[in-house]
Amino acid sequence: MERGSRLSLVNRRLFLNLGLSAFAALFVLACAAQTVIYETTSRFGAIIVTESPDGLRTLMFERDGARQSAVKMGDPDHLELPYARVAMAGLALCEEPRRILVVGLGGGTLPTFLRRHYPTATIDAVDIDPKVVDVAKRFFGFREDERMRAYVEDGRRFIERVAQGTYDVIFLDAFGTEAVPSHLTTQEFLRAVRRALNPRGVAVGNVWKRSSNRLYDSMVRTYREVFEELHLVDVVQDVNMMVFALPRRQALSRNELAELASKLSAAKQFRFDLGEFVHQGYVLAQDHFRGGQVLRDRNSNQ
Repeated sequence: MERGSRLSLVNRRLFLNLGLSAFAALFVLACAAQTVIYETTSRFGAIIVTESPDGLRTLMFERDGARQSAVKMGDPDHLELPYARVAMAGLALCEEPRRILVVGLGGGTLPTFLRRHYPTATIDAVDIDPKVVDVAKRFFGFREDERMRAYVEDGRRFIERVAQGTYDVIFLDAFGTEAVPSHLTTQEFLRAVRRALNPRGVAVGNVWKRSSNRLYDSMVRTYREVFEELHLVDVVQDVNMMVFALPRRQALSRNELAELASKLSAAKQFRFDLGEFVHQGYVLAQDHFRGGQVLRDRNSNQ
């Protein structure tokens, strides 16, 4: 190799190293820019609210833990977390919903966005922790109104006592610090979810993928056992897999579901095209899970 070429190679490596160092420094600065504005402890654990200089507020249940919610204050159309955007594709699998249930309030991101785009729908949000509901109202702009209510109750108990066919859409988005609570993963629970759904409705489940969830295959298999049809969409930018579960047969290809999702995005004037998320992440449910066991109340912690 000629001396000039060697110098050029050295310069390129130096430039690359400096670039990586600069990126790392920016990343550290971005993390440091997150200021803790509120912290408390409930009987379920820690609750931490941070804020960045651009007004993005984040809810966590442990220091440096997973983001449970992220809200751009004053902008209900903004969905920061990738899974929250992909979750909206489930709405393409039902007609205009009149009653919506969200299990797991967090910062109120999902119900607030849904209220913005479905102003005449009745929206119920359930969270087991009264302090989470309080934090959603005080720090994340969540507001109840005549058609949107927050209930402090265990999500399973709430679903088990509602009348059959009450909801057109049920979002299952309850997480602890590390996983979905085990009693919200079982066959018995999902049967209650199916019972609470309108026959033309859809359940939208948020689960962590196999790489972060030892029960992933069992969770997908349990959904398959309970519901007639299952569509999976990988949140390619994150650790989440969205499960769209139907109490009826509605076989759709990737392209067919993507087309429905794109039409919904256009009709509701979302800032994002749901069809793109479906194209990127659609997974054939029947070919995806690797065995696993049906989770029942007696074995859900295994």
